[in-house]
Amino acid sequence: MVNLAIHGFTLPVEDPIIKFLIELVIILFIPILLNKIKVPHLLGLIIAGAIVGPNGFNVLLRDSSVVVIGTTGLLYIMFLAGLEIDMGDFKKNKWKSITFSMYTFIVPFVLGLIGGYYVLGFSVLTTVLFASLFSSHTLIVYPLVSSLGVTKKISVNVTVGGTMITDVLSLLVLAVVVGMTQGEVGTAFWVQLSVSMILFSVIVLFVFPIIARWFFKTIHDKISQYIFVIVIIYLGALLAELAGIEAIIGAFFAGLALNRLIPHTSPLMNRVEFVGNALFIPFFLISVGMLIDFRAFISSWETLGVASVMLVASIGGKYAAARLTQSTFRFTKDEGMLIFGMSSASAAATLAAVLVGYNVILGESPDGEPIRLLNEHVLNGSILLILVSCTISSFISMSSAQRIAEAENEKTVSDSDGQEEKILMPINNEEMTQKMINLGLLIKNKGTKQGVYVMNVINEETKESSLKNAEKILDNAVKLGASADTLITPIKRYDSSVVSGINNVIKENDVTDLIIGLQKERGFTPSFVYNLYNGYLKNEHVNLMLYHAIQPLSTIKNYVVLIPPRADREPGFFYALLRIWNIAKNSGATMQFHATASMILVLQRILKKSNIEAQMNEIETWEEAQQQAEDLGRDQGLIIVMADRNLFNYSSQMHAVPDYLNKQSVDNNYILIYPFSKERNITQESRSVNNINDFATIGKLISKVFK
Repeated sequence: MVNLAIHGFTLPVEDPIIKFLIELVIILFIPILLNKIKVPHLLGLIIAGAIVGPNGFNVLLRDSSVVVIGTTGLLYIMFLAGLEIDMGDFKKNKWKSITFSMYTFIVPFVLGLIGGYYVLGFSVLTTVLFASLFSSHTLIVYPLVSSLGVTKKISVNVTVGGTMITDVLSLLVLAVVVGMTQGEVGTAFWVQLSVSMILFSVIVLFVFPIIARWFFKTIHDKISQYIFVIVIIYLGALLAELAGIEAIIGAFFAGLALNRLIPHTSPLMNRVEFVGNALFIPFFLISVGMLIDFRAFISSWETLGVASVMLVASIGGKYAAARLTQSTFRFTKDEGMLIFGMSSASAAATLAAVLVGYNVILGESPDGEPIRLLNEHVLNGSILLILVSCTISSFISMSSAQRIAEAENEKTVSDSDGQEEKILMPINNEEMTQKMINLGLLIKNKGTKQGVYVMNVINEETKESSLKNAEKILDNAVKLGASADTLITPIKRYDSSVVSGINNVIKENDVTDLIIGLQKERGFTPSFVYNLYNGYLKNEHVNLMLYHAIQPLSTIKNYVVLIPPRADREPGFFYALLRIWNIAKNSGATMQFHATASMILVLQRILKKSNIEAQMNEIETWEEAQQQAEDLGRDQGLIIVMADRNLFNYSSQMHAVPDYLNKQSVDNNYILIYPFSKERNITQESRSVNNINDFATIGKLISKVFK
């Protein structure tokens, strides 16, 4: 007879293998089942946690292992919110975020004050802490919204930015109220809190990026880079706790610190998102569910009364705040509902504040019972609030985000002209493989998962040795693409000439972009310059990029972008600008444009349609632009738009650029972009552009290219 106890089948389960297996089975099957009936799997994981937890069938205990992994999941949610936020949009919309944070803090807070003091009869201090519970919220649905591809919407950006502010304010109220119960609020308290928060912000936002940039420059091992990210998350959380604020704020700030150092299309970003969404975040949701005790809701009418007030104050307050934000900034109805959905979930900060208040003992009753700052009815009511608010948040966010995504897709389809990007990267040595792939992933449109090609030209005279080298390089490139969730198509080409092989592949696959890597030691050799002007540039329908790589793309702080006069006359000019925009949006780097006054007006129009962090500097002569290239600093990159490839009288200055870069031995990353000189479908209107002041036609081009 089998002894079940020996195999760990006693309840609650204690065998670590069986415990972990049960949790993984929940994480695996709950989303599959609930997706079929259109129920957010976030909600399913919380309910599953309640069923198997100590207050359900007592299959699993909410022990230290669950708490540790669950805490990591919570920190992960906040970290991803900071990591994925578009810093250009965040700075542009900071006043919108501040306005929303004031709405979403004040409205629920006022409702909580009324409910706590006048309805429930709490004391002043208890009422203030009670009201602060409803001002904070947790971005528990952020992974769901991110998966639907709407995180770039202004409404999402505003909500994420406002979350940071309102959570800090709520937790500040908690610190002050607890301090007042202990008689510690005075000048020293405020000085200490202010100094600690300033030190925390400086260390995380300024010191962390310096350390991370050095690490990513020095260490290229994929596993080490990922572990470094986890260390940064926990270190930021620890510093926040030392500063007297909650760990979730530290994780959010850590995300902001690494925002520019982990490109959104990079393999590292894919690993960070994948592990979090597959493991840590589901564990957090299960751990939240384990707190739910359904019996507590029916054991006392007082608990239900307190819970009712909490639900009205929290859900009603968040809804009113979202509608106020929608009206103030003229968002659509779906955007307003998405703001409500994202901001209505109460979990992390609410639970933290309730537990702290519950553990503060103010005295004893005549019966010897402890008098708590927040009683057990508030504790149980907060659990019901978490369940109901997360349910509402999941359904509202999913439905509104889906409608927004569908509208965006319809718009993209209607604006589409059938142009499909195809990026080709010839690679002939292992050292350049990762550098080239990283640039290819950076310039492509984020939504596309294919259309990237790598090729190796095999010399017909040394076929055997060349074949082995080609297979090794191409296999490595495909693996790098897979790590970023991008399908890379390998091409082996037998040819007697590299240039001939590349040109034939371009014709056969209708390539839109060709990226040629320049090795640091060789640069522009006479043979390469010959191949450039007599080979690569003969492909007049292709956007050509020459890439000189010195340091990882993720460590570039900003790029100096030089645009010569009359660059707009190239049919492919706006398509080339789109690639520059993608570099900025996907890496977070700042672009310092140097161009003529008329060109700057065009760039500013593009910024209104597709915002990035950019600085505009007016120049009158190409010599002024050349001076900027000479003054490149550390962690700066250079991008030069090489216009008029066929107008040889004018383009002598352009032809001199490679020689200049060789002589200067530029020790920085630089990219030379040669826009295509004959029209593709994407810029059919460009044939009517005679000068840069033709704003009507330029406006059409901007709308078409920068969809």
